Amino acid sequence: MPITDIPILNMLRQRMQWQQARQEVLAENVANADTPNYQAKDLAPLDFSRQLSSVSLALDRTDPGHIAAVSSDAQFASKNAGYEIRPRGNSVSHEDEMMNVATNQMDYEAATEMYTHSLSLLKLAVKE
Repeated sequence: MPITDIPILNMLRQRMQWQQARQEVLAENVANADTPNYQAKDLAPLDFSRQLSSVSLALDRTDPGHIAAVSSDAQFASKNAGYEIRPRGNSVSHEDEMMNVATNQMDYEAATEMYTHSLSLLKLAVKE
């Protein structure tokens, strides 16, 4: 099996590529902060539900004192930022964009660490 066919590595690689593309979009937003009528953009989040549908991630309660797992149907609140429109019609907020850039950078670093760790585990398995 080629290393590119390993699902976790494939998903991590897709995630890192998505985050690189998102970084470009966020940088474009910051660069156009003073452009009249420019609307801030962002990428749609990745959806790995199809790849994860075959994987069982259920938690077992081996003790009655354990906290019950949250069902996968739980709804989580998401921040729906209403961007203010400035008199020139521009919707870029430097503060929001810098927060998005920082979050994207941390997510990218986490994905690269997981990718590197997964590769080191594969190397260890091959050596054995």
